[in-house]
Amino acid sequence: MRLISLAIGSLLLSSPAIAHQDPAGVFDYYVVSLSWAPNWCALTGDSQGDPECRKHGLTFTLHGLWPQFAAGGFPANCRSTARDPSRSDTAALEDIMGSDGLAWHEWKAHGRCSGLSSDAYLALMRKAHDAIQVPPLFAKVRQNLVVDPKVIEAAFLESNPALGPEDLAVTCDQSMISEVRICLTKDLAPRPCGPSLRVCHLPTAELGAVR
Repeated sequence: MRLISLAIGSLLLSSPAIAHQDPAGVFDYYVVSLSWAPNWCALTGDSQGDPECRKHGLTFTLHGLWPQFAAGGFPANCRSTARDPSRSDTAALEDIMGSDGLAWHEWKAHGRCSGLSSDAYLALMRKAHDAIQVPPLFAKVRQNLVVDPKVIEAAFLESNPALGPEDLAVTCDQSMISEVRICLTKDLAPRPCGPSLRVCHLPTAELGAVR
């Protein structure tokens, strides 16, 4: 029996840990993330040959709609019985996300945690995107700029009067403007962001030219 116990113990120690799974639909609010396409392409997309980076005129594109916890953090690896979206379902979001592959990834990583069907989640992503007015001045960025991230924040607040400074955050990656993240209730009304939302603290960062 001792040999059997040792053998079982050895197997348990050598076996990969089972990933923690959060229940779908248990969260407090959403973050809608808008990515500055020129900088994402320069940092990641170009090297991957992403089709988004061959398109012209893209400014802030929808990265995702992410369930969040008010106390900080977010659900992950959620259990869901909802069917996965079809290729045509995700392709329908290409106009706001840059590629249908991103929509599929966002469903797997975040949509399953929403507790919604794939159809409802994809529709909510579009609704959340359409609820935010991207300041039109960004389409006029025809050369690389170095800006205070607070300028980006101020532009979004001016174009979206319902938002308050506590409802959004500008993020950076490698000294470049990366995303604008806006916090919304489950009904897509503005709300203050949680304490763990990442914020760019650089005094200035690069805003790449629109392609």
